[in-house]
Amino acid sequence: MADGFDLRDMPWIPVALKGGSSASVGLRDLFHRAHEIEDLELPVPPAASGLLRILASMTARIAVGRDGVRLDDEDLAEDARDWLNQRDQVLEQGRFDPRLVDAYLDEEVPDGHLDLFHPTRPFLQDPRLRTECVDPKGRPNPSGVNKLVLGRPTGVNGAVLFGHFTDTEPVPVPAAVAAWHLIAQLYYGPAGQCTPRKITSVKPGNGDAGPLRKSVSYHPWADDLFTTLVLGVPQPGICGDPDVDDACPWEAEALPDPLGPAAPPSWPGRLLTGRARHAALLEPSADGTMVTDAYLTWSTHQPAAAARDPYVILDMPKAGGGLPFARPADGNRALWRDLDALLLKGGGQSQRPPAFESLPRTVRTGLRVRAYGFDQDGQQRDSSWFEATTPPVLQWREDGPQPRMAIRVGQCREFAEQVGDRLYYAARLAWRLATDAGIDSTAKVKLDLKKPGPWAQVAQAGYWAAAEREFWMLLTPEKSGDPLRLPFVEAALEALDAAIGARSADIRVARARVRARGTLRALLRRAGTVPQPAEASSGRNT
Repeated sequence: MADGFDLRDMPWIPVALKGGSSASVGLRDLFHRAHEIEDLELPVPPAASGLLRILASMTARIAVGRDGVRLDDEDLAEDARDWLNQRDQVLEQGRFDPRLVDAYLDEEVPDGHLDLFHPTRPFLQDPRLRTECVDPKGRPNPSGVNKLVLGRPTGVNGAVLFGHFTDTEPVPVPAAVAAWHLIAQLYYGPAGQCTPRKITSVKPGNGDAGPLRKSVSYHPWADDLFTTLVLGVPQPGICGDPDVDDACPWEAEALPDPLGPAAPPSWPGRLLTGRARHAALLEPSADGTMVTDAYLTWSTHQPAAAARDPYVILDMPKAGGGLPFARPADGNRALWRDLDALLLKGGGQSQRPPAFESLPRTVRTGLRVRAYGFDQDGQQRDSSWFEATTPPVLQWREDGPQPRMAIRVGQCREFAEQVGDRLYYAARLAWRLATDAGIDSTAKVKLDLKKPGPWAQVAQAGYWAAAEREFWMLLTPEKSGDPLRLPFVEAALEALDAAIGARSADIRVARARVRARGTLRALLRRAGTVPQPAEASSGRNT
């Protein structure tokens, strides 16, 4: 039987060290050397997103200011200004105190609760599943290791992202990798049918989605992991209140009651780590180096308590009314298109993540934005995941020293979206005019949304890549006074021409192209910025 896989000291978190080298560390080394670590290198972005929440909750337990008060102190949390001052004192220290790290990992966390394969309290798992997930004859009925590992096929509709595996020949996964996927499943797991779990005479086999499913998370990102983690601790009061019983799952003495409601989210532990809707259990190999099987099922059927995640943007329904919802992850949408929602104070159609409030001036100039997204539907289908990082932009916040830059970012983004929408229409219009001989090319044309034609998608792909380049160019000091509309329209015109290609030699296609280009250039006329001929040409084909 395995001796266990102690996450405190086993190397399971890949990181990039300052100086360019890479290493794998356990939790102890990660906190001891956080000031030497430049970045996380987890190749599974949903796992990195969940791990950052786990590390932020641990940071609140470990970090102590000059007067010896921890960041998770309930009394300190009553006054926002005092708490922010204490956080700034922690940042000034430049590193975690190794003695406090060891005290938390070795003394405050109950023995064995950070062991991935502990027999009674495995990390973030429920050992009762061995006897509760059984077949009609009472034999263990695990979900299979393929169900645990994201990207492997599951059932007839499961997507194959990164490999081909079958349940007839399950391939074990290294323990470190299994830990990543365990975290990802607890935060982004599917809804609907799952392995049945029998506790009473009823044996339900369905559950709810993980709390971050189909969302994208945004984190202030510094040059070292120590600063990133300290800034990742959400400010008390904004995302829940302290509770005397606040405990992360690995800190609690007892396992949760699956028939009762989950403990309400409290700051910071249960808010960041206690909202899972799945229960899991990993089966190790004999030597404890691999995971050979896994159980994955529901953890409770009681309604989830409302909670404000500190790292997501909330959007209001475009139709008005209703409740705000986490901005969904879109694998085809670049991070720069979300920047205005992070820099502007919000209050309108979107709400800035609380993690981006009250950033200290001493480090704000160098802060970037890291995004982790998982493009999924709300049930079972996973499409793609992504990770992206911006250049240092958080000094441009609307409530910072350069509010005009935040407004300019918002204007650039909004006009880029407007041009993108118009390009989609123009490309479909061109295709319809070029292929339907019965249409009067000078009259109003009704387009069929189900038949966009082949040019729209190609034009969009080319446009958004060019629009991102133009976006960053317009934010440089040299371009800070330039009009922002023309570059995006020119990018769209080029993308349209590239999509049509050599077909424009045909007279019907040529006429369709001219009309489609006119719909794009109309955006300039409407804005009162009709380019002069010299400007309009700019060395490009107009």
